[in-house]
Amino acid sequence: MAGNVIDNAVNALASPPAPVDQLALAGSAAPHDLSMFGLFMQADTIVKLVLFLLLAASFWSWAVIFDKTSKLRRLHRDAEHFEESFWSGGSLDDLYDRVGERPEDPMSAVFAAAMREWRRSVAKGLIESTSMRANLKERVERVMQITLGREMDRLERYMPFLATVGSTAPFVGLFGTVWGIMNSFQAIAAVKNTSLAVVAPGIAESLFATALGLVAAIPAVVAYNKFSTDFSRYAGRLQAFATEFSAILSRQLDEKAH
Repeated sequence: MAGNVIDNAVNALASPPAPVDQLALAGSAAPHDLSMFGLFMQADTIVKLVLFLLLAASFWSWAVIFDKTSKLRRLHRDAEHFEESFWSGGSLDDLYDRVGERPEDPMSAVFAAAMREWRRSVAKGLIESTSMRANLKERVERVMQITLGREMDRLERYMPFLATVGSTAPFVGLFGTVWGIMNSFQAIAAVKNTSLAVVAPGIAESLFATALGLVAAIPAVVAYNKFSTDFSRYAGRLQAFATEFSAILSRQLDEKAH
């Protein structure tokens, strides 16, 4: 009997150890879906809220980008058509009648506002004296500047939104990352296991929030800088037209005085 015990002990030492169940070491964790949709569905409620806000901000930013791009293209086209008509040598009154009282093109709107003030003053006989002519010139210039500012405010609508998304989206994504990493540490403490199978899903969800924040911020920053430059150039174009038109009206006032 003693020999059997010794033989069993020798066989136990010689035989290889039984394989350890890796799933057991991983806390019996089920495999995770690491696709974008899977990461979103498996994320914590706070992380989901962060991801949803970043997705909404990115969607709205692209909507603004497409709108501003098409609007700038249309503005330059309308400005070229109006300048061709304006400098063609035709009557300003006829051009004003064609443009109408409230045109949608900003350059035409500046022209219409000046012509409207000019016609009212001429109809009331306010260009008879030198002081009245000087006042008329000031009023026309003021009307054009007010109209120019109003039109530029309308064109630059939603530009602050792009600036806000570009400056805050990375930090919102970073908040989601920090929150997700905190949840990962809590999961590690709960299962008392630091294996990659336990840590990887939470880290992936956290980094997904950071990536989405950059996806929302980068196009917004690039578009804001480009549109700011384009609108500044267009405002300079409107200002140059207002100055030239004011000089034309001033010459007409001098001709009427003589």
